[in-house]
Amino acid sequence: MALGEMDSCCMSRLAFLPLFFFVTVSPLLAQVDRITGKPFATRSEVIARHGVVCTSVPLATQVGLDVLKRGGSAVDAAIAANATLGLMEPVSNGIGGDLFAIVYSAKENKVYGLNGSGHSPLGLSYEQMKAELTKLHRDKIPPLGMLPISVPGCVDAWAELHKRFGKLSLGDDLSGAIGYAEEGFPVTELIAWYWGRSVPLYSKFPGGFLETYTLDGKSRAPAKGDIFKNPGLARSLRMIGEKGRDAYYKGEIADKIDAFMQANGGYLRKADFEKHSSTWVDPVSVNYRGYDVYELPPNGQGIATLQMLNVLEGFDLRAMGFNSPATLHVMVEAKKIAWADRAKFYADPAFSKIPLAGLLSKPYAAERRKLIDPEHAARKVAPGNPVLKDGDTIYMCTADDEGNMVSLIQSNYSGMGSGIVVPGLGFMFQDRGELFSMEPGHANVYAPGKRPFHTIIPGFVMKDQKPWLAFGVMGGGMQPQGHVQVLTNLIDFGMGVQEAGDASRWQHEGDSEPTGEKLTETGGYLQVESGVPYATVRELKKKGHDVRFDVGGYGGYQAIKVEMHDGQRVYVGASESRKDGQAAGY
Repeated sequence: MALGEMDSCCMSRLAFLPLFFFVTVSPLLAQVDRITGKPFATRSEVIARHGVVCTSVPLATQVGLDVLKRGGSAVDAAIAANATLGLMEPVSNGIGGDLFAIVYSAKENKVYGLNGSGHSPLGLSYEQMKAELTKLHRDKIPPLGMLPISVPGCVDAWAELHKRFGKLSLGDDLSGAIGYAEEGFPVTELIAWYWGRSVPLYSKFPGGFLETYTLDGKSRAPAKGDIFKNPGLARSLRMIGEKGRDAYYKGEIADKIDAFMQANGGYLRKADFEKHSSTWVDPVSVNYRGYDVYELPPNGQGIATLQMLNVLEGFDLRAMGFNSPATLHVMVEAKKIAWADRAKFYADPAFSKIPLAGLLSKPYAAERRKLIDPEHAARKVAPGNPVLKDGDTIYMCTADDEGNMVSLIQSNYSGMGSGIVVPGLGFMFQDRGELFSMEPGHANVYAPGKRPFHTIIPGFVMKDQKPWLAFGVMGGGMQPQGHVQVLTNLIDFGMGVQEAGDASRWQHEGDSEPTGEKLTETGGYLQVESGVPYATVRELKKKGHDVRFDVGGYGGYQAIKVEMHDGQRVYVGASESRKDGQAAGY
């Protein structure tokens, strides 16, 4: 995965070190004690009774925790922390992006899902998009500029979440982010590294990028520890706090966006914002070894996690061993199987009929499982026929004293986004529209007013009809693969919630994509972190896998697990070492 394609700043904090360092020593990412042979974590789990917040920036975690202490709900804390992350981690997210969430309501013992993704411009037809691409000598939607911009759904998603589950005012939720935007905050190490690489990329675009995201208005990105302020974002958040989501979608902010787009060749109009709304959806689930794993249905890719788990349920991973050649082989092959369906079927359900029940059925998984050869890596996997079988991102989680939990993911997609910043508003627009296909007849083909395929997915797990885990892993196509690895680490290999995130990961790339890219006959390639034993790598190569060592692209993980001790609920929080983040509780 190239740097510009990464969802939510997903490389390791150590990405600047030479590759040989990771191949040989890399102590931070090792996951097994060489003396005892047992897994260990890079930091202790956070254990608390009343509430926990886990994010990728410590100050954002503290903002969310402060809201909990003031009597806010898990949703209030999630909105507060998310708004702060948009300020402090603009290389990944902000109010110019989309949002997905799974909320567990303790009072109802029910899991809710919210799709807060936006649509493509109503005034940009397929033919117009094709003509624009022809001018650029491209056959796919580019990652930068006006063409990949869709309506940002984040703010409306906040409003929907707050209306149903909030206890404080929306202004109270946003006050922490507003204060830091006005007074400034010190930039953390990993974010500063990405920020520095982003400035040369985005400085060529019209608008307010340089005045918003550099310290001198010209070229100086904030380095680690530098104080950064964003008064434009403070004003935007204050308007949203005072006037609600209409300030963004019907008021002054929408007016400024409309005027800027018309003056600079963009296609979004105020009418697009006025017609936008988030969608409450029923999360879908499969049972994996007694655990009910919940994901959101398409236009996201969460069901790829469920499809992989269904296939893997037919293998005794515990007996096969953690990071053994046999285990990694079947996991990678299960990923290829899910990815073939992902490329064909995952799209906006308002525009394409998705055979969801078939894709998630156990008989379909059993049939697809037969494609796995235990000794040979598949060179190409075709999509199945489930109808016949059965009819740069942040992730964060919160939990409150009443037992409510939030699993939330939010992103501008690739890096900081499209490069387009309306002067004075303090945020960049996402480039999520890059993930449309331009192939006629494809389920995910571009159309006006359509939601593009999405990579960001929150996860949630119930055990015996009770909440067990809110979790997520950031990073484009890594996310379903990361979800599966975390869950098998917990369920099959008995790791703790911190160990499960710190354990060395793998990522397979090179399969067909919903954007229209086709898999070659090579079978793609497998990237592994240095903690994967070379003996495993050697055996995987013998099976035909193209194995490569890579230092980044493995995501960033947060989680909150629920445990019962002497009849008392205890939250166990985790934030992995690949990020600057923090889990904290009270």
